[in-house]
Amino acid sequence: MALTDHDRLDGLAEAAARAAEVGVRLVAGCEVSCRWDRGNLHLLVYFVEPGEGPFQDALVELQAAREERNRAMAAALGLDYAELLAVAGGSGAGRPHAAALLVRQGRAASIDDAFQRWLVRGRPGDVPRRAADPAGTVALARASGGVAVLAHPLSTRLEPADLESAVAELAGAGLAGVEALYGRYTPAERERLAAMARRLGLVAGGGSDYHGSYKPDLSVGVGRGDLEVPDSALDELEARRA
Repeated sequence: MALTDHDRLDGLAEAAARAAEVGVRLVAGCEVSCRWDRGNLHLLVYFVEPGEGPFQDALVELQAAREERNRAMAAALGLDYAELLAVAGGSGAGRPHAAALLVRQGRAASIDDAFQRWLVRGRPGDVPRRAADPAGTVALARASGGVAVLAHPLSTRLEPADLESAVAELAGAGLAGVEALYGRYTPAERERLAAMARRLGLVAGGGSDYHGSYKPDLSVGVGRGDLEVPDSALDELEARRA
């Protein structure tokens, strides 16, 4: 199992302790929000541990930018920042926690409704924040002993040819894989993305993108029940560590 919280490694110590208790291998990681001339994308970085390193140092800066955005978002939505942090468990707050708080206050019917009413582009809670550079993040991950994988590629909203061109550019920068086997994708989408990964010499990885109650349709490891990521994907990613 991999734990890849957004822009932080804080939960890994607790996760590692629990994984040892139940006999599960934990893959340490992080999901990084990036922005470039083609729009927004997320990178999954695997095999990076808390501590010193160029990637870890960059996360500190991203966390500061996230906190600044969160405070501005809370103010724009009329939310108490301390209450927002409490919903997030004390740290690492983000838009899903704001959505949960809006539901709790009766200002939205569900997490998805809260996003559509308050948080998507053009709505009151849409507060931009500084994001990382994709190629730079790939390089920092490699310099810290990790590998980078493009998360949920279809979220980039690029046309197939443009997506392949963008992924090829990142592959040239050291990208290791593509999250082709994604929890919410259809079998046809998964195969199309896996074929693209193969053409570019990348690992066709995968994940359920489990977010607990924030994405109730997704279960750990199996997504919507039909997801199976082979062990070989992890082996191939591990073999690409610098």
